[in-house]
Amino acid sequence: MRAAEIQPAMEPERFQELALAIESELAKLIVGQRELVRSVLIALIAGGHVLLEGQPGLGKTVLVRSLGRALDLGFARVQFTPDLMPADVTGTNIVSEDDSGRRRFEFQPGPLFTNLLLADEINRATPKTQSSLLEAMQERQVTVGERTRPLPSPFFVLATQNPIELEGTYPLPEAQLDRFFFKLLVPYPDAEELAEIARRTTGVTEAELHPVASGEDLAAMSVLAREVPVAEPVMQRAVRVVLGTHPDRPEAPDEVRRYVRWGASPRALQTLVLAGRIRALLEGRYNLALEDLEAAAAPALRHRIFLNFEADASGVDTERVVAAVLGLQRKSGS
Repeated sequence: MRAAEIQPAMEPERFQELALAIESELAKLIVGQRELVRSVLIALIAGGHVLLEGQPGLGKTVLVRSLGRALDLGFARVQFTPDLMPADVTGTNIVSEDDSGRRRFEFQPGPLFTNLLLADEINRATPKTQSSLLEAMQERQVTVGERTRPLPSPFFVLATQNPIELEGTYPLPEAQLDRFFFKLLVPYPDAEELAEIARRTTGVTEAELHPVASGEDLAAMSVLAREVPVAEPVMQRAVRVVLGTHPDRPEAPDEVRRYVRWGASPRALQTLVLAGRIRALLEGRYNLALEDLEAAAAPALRHRIFLNFEADASGVDTERVVAAVLGLQRKSGS
């Protein structure tokens, strides 16, 4: 069901109630990672896709599978490898034979035809296979042969990539990264969380998750989020944050002028505002505040800012650049 079909919009109290129920359900399996879970939830409510980056064994797959259970959505996983073909993801036409012996082509859908797709280690697939997935993410439909087939609604992709191995990988093109709503960094658990992970995963019982929301609920939450008012000064702050990532703009701090090759696209502004609106509702407010923009800035911008060779040589990452942009905007006081 599409967001525009949901009438009337959900009440803010119901929005909060559903969000807390989802987070509580996920907490049965996910140890810690509260900010990560909330950021993924924000992206799903917005109807966007997420790129998860972190070391192996940090629970990325468990998080996505748990989301499918808590949201009563179809779930599929694709392990990306260099020999994976586009048809292995999208599906293909196969020859089938009916009872009378006549042969015909029949479409065999691939794992893409689900609500929640885990694209595991997406940077291990070849650019051709990556493009087939990224096209589906943008168009939410698949063309096989002469026919175009719509994907189920809702449709979300949560892709993972391992940052510590570069051999045998194919980095996502910079322009394609822009199709992800958020890029989230999965943190390593602390000592207490590690111990709790061991307790939960080495015992004889495992937590059982139950659906607490549906795809229709997510769509209704999205409608409400888009109705959250945005004051003009707050909108202008969001515009200046995005413009501040471009080295040729007067809003850019010194770090951007020195280390950035290309700044964030207009999609970054859309992401900032929509994510900020959703966060405001999650915090119990019905207006977008500056703190919501700042909270959404890093996940919305880190994959949309492209650094130059000097940044790489100096060990400067996008987190430092985003922090510099936000810091300059705070100092401006406007």
